[in-house]
Amino acid sequence: MKHKKTTFALFFGNRGFFPSKLMKEAREEFPRLLDSLGYGCLMMDENATRYGAVSTAAEGQVFANFLRQNRGKYQGILLSLPNFGDETAAVAALGEAEVPILIQAYPDDLDKMAPAVRRDSFCGKFSIMDLFFQYGLKFTVLKPHTVHPASPRFKENLDYFAALCRVVDGIRGMTVGAIGARTTAFKTVRIDEVALQRHGITMETIDLSHVFSRMKDIKQNAAYKETKKRLEKAASWEGVPDGVLDKIVRLGLVIDALIDEYALDAFALRCWIELQEQLGISPCVLMGDFNQRGIPAACEVDVGNAVAMYALQLASQSPAMCLDWNNNYADDDDKCILFHCGPIPPSLMKGKGQICDHAILANSVGKGRGFGCNAGLIRPGEFTFASMMTHEAKPRFYVGQGAFTEDPIPEDYFGCAGVAQIDRLQDLLLYVGRNGYRHHVSATPGRYAAPVAEALEYYLNMNAALPQTVCG
Repeated sequence: MKHKKTTFALFFGNRGFFPSKLMKEAREEFPRLLDSLGYGCLMMDENATRYGAVSTAAEGQVFANFLRQNRGKYQGILLSLPNFGDETAAVAALGEAEVPILIQAYPDDLDKMAPAVRRDSFCGKFSIMDLFFQYGLKFTVLKPHTVHPASPRFKENLDYFAALCRVVDGIRGMTVGAIGARTTAFKTVRIDEVALQRHGITMETIDLSHVFSRMKDIKQNAAYKETKKRLEKAASWEGVPDGVLDKIVRLGLVIDALIDEYALDAFALRCWIELQEQLGISPCVLMGDFNQRGIPAACEVDVGNAVAMYALQLASQSPAMCLDWNNNYADDDDKCILFHCGPIPPSLMKGKGQICDHAILANSVGKGRGFGCNAGLIRPGEFTFASMMTHEAKPRFYVGQGAFTEDPIPEDYFGCAGVAQIDRLQDLLLYVGRNGYRHHVSATPGRYAAPVAEALEYYLNMNAALPQTVCG
């Protein structure tokens, strides 16, 4: 996956009667720190205002112009308070920011409390938040209330905020593709296209007949050979009938072309039953390849989970996958088996998978007509999960965290699966069922539930529940 560096615009709030050296120290410290952590920064010229900070409404307008001139080059704003700061100046500067804002306040040192050297940022942060609230400006604040930028705790805050900014920046204005009509039997994945559009998400629909027709024109060129090479490397193809890999490669190249033509950020595919009946393949290993490359691919035209996968991927900067809430794990209330037929990114699998026939669909289409599933195990580790639906003209998500364990799964289990341990799983399942969510759930490595939920609900005006903390 290719990653776009997360870049922040730096704002330094100043109260005129505090010592100027505090601004100078902060302006020197922040760019160095951000660079060491792998983040980019934009900083207004030191000579644009007094000390390159903002302490009046007029200076606020200078900073607002600086943001306008650099719009699109930053994903969030770090509002730093080396001292108390001026709340009216901050509103003038950031009233039209249109990106998330993290408010950071420097701590006072107990041996520097004299009027000439203390900061009072602890108090000033309240004034900034108060006025932002009055003006309806959205902002992020994290614990602790004051924190030095060189502190490990601020690094945690910065990583949280960066994940949040990536989700806001990516979901706002994304385009998701629906390749094929909704799988007829699955009314459970119906989606409100207008509700998505009103929240900045465009949905493009493409008919499968168009895809099948274009597959015939694919040439065995360099792109064909590269795709074939990736798929051969992703899994063992031993025992797979001749011609299967060729068809899967052709399907992949057509979808690649559609991604370029429609500027798709993610897509959901009608993955059965026409692909098996008419082409004799299953697209699972191919979808795993798209997911590995950073193009979320959801099963069964579940557009909602394609969006959820994209949000998770943006936060984690790692691939995401679409899974089924599929099986209980014996009588353990906090464990279940998450599974799908094989659209798992290779990096999230425990070892190499095995390409096989679709054992479930074989009951209806016949044996040997569904090769392309990628059987194996999901790699153990912590993960964040999410799912999306639309209800009453609004996108709704739930978000949570768990861990894939080393617990064994029977050898005759079909597909790619992992045992998930999730605190209060039974409460979560009640929440999912009672609120009409899908049988699918999306997942990505790491712990990102809180920044994803804040990005979706607070900044993007979508419902995003953390049911593990609220249901019961």
